[in-house]
Amino acid sequence: MSDSTEKTSTAPKALGHLRVLDLSRVLAGPWCSQNLADLGADVIKIERPGAGDDTRAWGPPYAKDADGRDTSEAAYYLAANRGKRSVTVDIASADGQALVRELARHSDVVLENFKVGHLKRYGLDYETLKGIKPDLVYCSVTGFGQDGPYAHRPGYDFLIQGMGGLMSVTGERDDLPGGGPQKAGVALTDLMTGMYATIAVLAALSHRDRTGEGQYIDMALLDVQVAMLANMGSNYLNSGKAPKRWGNAHPNIVPYQTFACADGHIIVAAGNDGQYQKFVEVGGRADLAADVRFASNPGRVEHRDALVPLLAEMVKTRTRAEWIDQLEAVGVPCGPINDIADVFDNPQVRARGLAFEMPHPSAGTVKLVRSPMRLSATPPCTELAPPLLGQHTDEVLREMLGHSAERIAALRDKGVL
Repeated sequence: MSDSTEKTSTAPKALGHLRVLDLSRVLAGPWCSQNLADLGADVIKIERPGAGDDTRAWGPPYAKDADGRDTSEAAYYLAANRGKRSVTVDIASADGQALVRELARHSDVVLENFKVGHLKRYGLDYETLKGIKPDLVYCSVTGFGQDGPYAHRPGYDFLIQGMGGLMSVTGERDDLPGGGPQKAGVALTDLMTGMYATIAVLAALSHRDRTGEGQYIDMALLDVQVAMLANMGSNYLNSGKAPKRWGNAHPNIVPYQTFACADGHIIVAAGNDGQYQKFVEVGGRADLAADVRFASNPGRVEHRDALVPLLAEMVKTRTRAEWIDQLEAVGVPCGPINDIADVFDNPQVRARGLAFEMPHPSAGTVKLVRSPMRLSATPPCTELAPPLLGQHTDEVLREMLGHSAERIAALRDKGVL
């Protein structure tokens, strides 16, 4: 863990010329807006007065204050909301809707993840806001997209992992102990939708900068999940056979899996015949490379049930450290299976500064994970901690809309803020 906070206020910001009005909550949308904030965009997070983003309450764990007591900020919320300014607005009220429309007039991007058609009743849909700001980039994130027979269904990451095929290829083989479908350990579909949404927003902004034309982006969790099946989807389309679960093995490469050592587990990822040959030579089993059944990867895939038990017997005779040292020395990809405590104690993770601390108004400091994007001239920003609910309401309404303190107080008295 870094002992000090990083300050990048003097560094140029890749997206410092952009403002994002973020009406999204939970994970997929906020992950997108956090990426944009990391790259320097001014992200205005619109939240419900008195409640805010659902994930604020998704604890424990919560951030701790200087005395070790829980604050109101759940660690889940902290993971997806750094770099943003929080403004509380009741968008169900006419005054609140008018405020959001005015904020949109001063923004480059609107991001939302309401149910299909929900924002139209408030006059906050794309067509309405396009009339106010024609070059607006408007990104909607839903479970199933804006059309099709499932468009009006709610979509959740777990549900989409199942419907979109990921769980059919994740988990141990059905014929082995513990076999059956498993979801990923993180909300992978939400996160990947946030990543794809980030790319789409940047592409739309590039188009706007060249042509002056804004556009609408329709992002669906199901679409993303089907796309990210990647080689599994391609395997099916080109063979007509639905891939199955392989646990920690690979459907197309052998050996590319976990093995039990004398004192733990390692991953061996022999991506070509040369690496496989070095693996078995290090293990004292060069005969397994000479065997015609195992000499090439197609043969090893065909005969995996004969080969893998032999490799397992070979690997369990040495410790994890011995295998990693010896395989790394000859260029065979391998590594340990770390828990998350091991991850943040890993010397490479520490050297890259992936864990860091930021000042926080209620916790003193909060511990976060740094953006993995490394840009030499415009590094990601680490200036604003995940905001308290409504922390920047007055500031934003003064700066962007020119509201007086009296006007803001009146809106707050009416329950709009």
